[in-house]
Amino acid sequence: MFVSTHASDLENCAMFYLFSCKNVFFLCSMGQRTHSYFPLFVLLLSLCWVQRSDTDGERWSCERCDQQFFCNCSYSGFVHVPVVSDHALTLDLSFNNITEVTDDDLTGHSKLRALSLHGNSLAVIHPSAFDSLWSLENLDLSDNNLTALNHEWFNKLSALQQLNLLNNPYSCLGSPPVFQSLVRLRRLAFGGPALLEIKRGDLSGVTELEELTLHANNLKRYESGALAGIWPLGHVTLSLQGPVSTDRALASAVLADVAYSNTPIVVQEVYLVGTGSVEPFKELTKRRIRSITFRNITLSDEALTEALSMMDGVPITFFSLDDVILTGEGRWEKGNETHLSSLDEVFVRHIVILDLFKFIKVAEYFHLLHYPTKISTIDTKAFVVNCHSTYLLQNLQYADLSDNRVSDLALQESLCHGKSPLKDLRVLNISGNFLKSLSTLIRMIARLSKLTHLDASRNGYSSMPQSCSWPHTLRYLNISRAKLTEVTSCLPTTLEVLDLSYNSLKNFSLSMPFLRELYLSGNKFLSLPHGRLFPNLETLIIQSNTMNMFGPSDLQSYSRLQSLQAGQNKFVCSCDFVSFLQSAFKDAGEVQITDREESYVCDSPLYLQGRPVGGVSLSVVECHRVLFVSVSCGVALCVALLVSILLWRLHVFWYLKMTCAWVKAKRSSQQRRKRDRMDTEALLSFDAFVSYSERDASWVENYLVPELEEPGENGEDSSNPRGPRPLTLCLHKRDFLPGHWIMDNIMSAIERSRRTIFILSENFVQSDWCRYELDFSHFWLFDGNAGDEAAILILLEPLSRDNIPKRFYKLHKLMRSTTYLEWPQEEERVVEFWESLRRALRVEEEDDD
Repeated sequence: MFVSTHASDLENCAMFYLFSCKNVFFLCSMGQRTHSYFPLFVLLLSLCWVQRSDTDGERWSCERCDQQFFCNCSYSGFVHVPVVSDHALTLDLSFNNITEVTDDDLTGHSKLRALSLHGNSLAVIHPSAFDSLWSLENLDLSDNNLTALNHEWFNKLSALQQLNLLNNPYSCLGSPPVFQSLVRLRRLAFGGPALLEIKRGDLSGVTELEELTLHANNLKRYESGALAGIWPLGHVTLSLQGPVSTDRALASAVLADVAYSNTPIVVQEVYLVGTGSVEPFKELTKRRIRSITFRNITLSDEALTEALSMMDGVPITFFSLDDVILTGEGRWEKGNETHLSSLDEVFVRHIVILDLFKFIKVAEYFHLLHYPTKISTIDTKAFVVNCHSTYLLQNLQYADLSDNRVSDLALQESLCHGKSPLKDLRVLNISGNFLKSLSTLIRMIARLSKLTHLDASRNGYSSMPQSCSWPHTLRYLNISRAKLTEVTSCLPTTLEVLDLSYNSLKNFSLSMPFLRELYLSGNKFLSLPHGRLFPNLETLIIQSNTMNMFGPSDLQSYSRLQSLQAGQNKFVCSCDFVSFLQSAFKDAGEVQITDREESYVCDSPLYLQGRPVGGVSLSVVECHRVLFVSVSCGVALCVALLVSILLWRLHVFWYLKMTCAWVKAKRSSQQRRKRDRMDTEALLSFDAFVSYSERDASWVENYLVPELEEPGENGEDSSNPRGPRPLTLCLHKRDFLPGHWIMDNIMSAIERSRRTIFILSENFVQSDWCRYELDFSHFWLFDGNAGDEAAILILLEPLSRDNIPKRFYKLHKLMRSTTYLEWPQEEERVVEFWESLRRALRVEEEDDD
């Protein structure tokens, strides 16, 4: 519901509210009693709200319409007819606060079939308010404030079939006749506490009715024949409390006009106390009435015996007492002389005996029930019918003892301990009693050889015997709303209809070859029973259980199933189930789902909980998860493979490996430096760290080391104290500390060496071990901690930069930007080579000098 508001209106109401509160507080401060002003205060606030609504330029709207275009706008607080869909077929506006229907409130609703304005405060209806409702068939204006009826309301309602005008404060139907144009009217209800007069011609135009309801408890004037023109007249309900009590001639005239032998008459809300109060009903006996019901009446012994005497010899076939208060003591002796040989059905419901302890035994009057074939005593507080009385019911075929106080012992007495004389009994209803033993019930009815229908629902049965003997004629069995936890082979296999709803059953595994209808709602079933157990089943109702899902394979096991109702279960909305159910809603196959689509609601997964299955849309990922995961994994594997190849080609793994090793070694180096600062002894340092391949070790050991570390042996004057000192070299085979991590040894050697000599050769760049051991020194050296001049490159043999792996990107850079030494092939240039190498290694010493 959407409400249109204006700020100015709300502002005015707020100012009015504050002003009213100020006055109330002022009255309080003056010591006056404010509760007497409170109703006026509420009324003024209501007027302010109504004024705001009236000044609104827009009407309120109601959008509570279902898929069948039924718009339920009841109990919504509307003060005007709201805007609803033009496609609405049924509009329920009952129990609102609507006071007026204007000429354009219902414009455009030419498709509307039913309109209910019941229970509003409707006082004004524009003469042309219903003119656009050409298709309207049902109109309910009951319980409103219509003081007069206008024939113009109904001029255009040529399709109207049902009209309810009950309980409005009009005193007469008015002139000209209000129903003149309603040529298709078949159900009419009018009258109320204010109706005082019915004149001849008031119902002009009403020629035949299937149902007439007249509330005329305070009727004062009635012109004979006012209702006589209606024929045929199907069913009549009359409320004649006042006329029966004060003006019996008027009541007789009304009854005479509607009494036809084949017309069922219902008389309600009357006090039949004394013989005189029954006089108006002689008109019914004169017309040889066949069906009469007294509803909501007070009845004395005298009135009852007079009525029985009056009906003596009348061919009445149906007699009903519904909601009756008995004021007497059950002294109905005059009824013994009544003969009702045509009486076929007696219906008695909800009888209250005011003085139960003085009420005498009435079993001797049961001879009046010798002829009926149908007897219903519902909610009469009956607890036993003795076996002797049962023998009087020789023609009984239908017995309804529901909602009484019959116990297992009382049932044994009523059915003569299993020897019941009710040999013609076909239908027995003992629902809603105090029965607890199913085996006792079975024993009592075993000899009812014609019993076809048994309703034992709403009793306290908690178990079922393993085996038992039912009447072989039994076709319908109802044991719903009991306390059964399992079914056994005791169930008769002759059943065609079985109702076990609202028990505590979890499974059903019995074969029922003749079963056509099975009702299992309100139990604890997790799945549909297997269809092979019910080869002839046509209808299955299994709502409100704990089922998760069902599918085509479940339904295919039922060879003849036509109708299924399985809503209000705890459905898991998987792809298969959602797809199956949505297709079942759209395409009516062999099995039709006949309950409402809205009753199929997802219980899981959590993000779909509470959503109707028909409105769920699942993605491809959810519906084909295995395929999606397989494809995704395949794609991811291919991508990972391609990325891995790319990373390998770009030597990324090597860089990562070196980075990790460098970080770890650098951390160890920092810790080592802290320890060195605490050590008082000077650490040993080297002039150069030699990085070479193991295959070039002979050149290093035979040429490089002797030449640099032993200068005296190569022609230098070692006796000269001012001559150059011998150089110290760091070789991994000789100077690395055993037991230490090789990266720590490399880091320590580089940190303690002034220079790093790289012996480059084909062996150097192709040796895997050398690559693993010495590439880290390259990484550390070229990371930026030392300048390019700290590296000395010696080429033992011609080496092209193209032959150097790309991961030695710093070495490529050095070879492009740094002058390197080449081991000469000519003998005369060897001396020059060593002098150049010594100068490179002693640059720092010369700078210090």
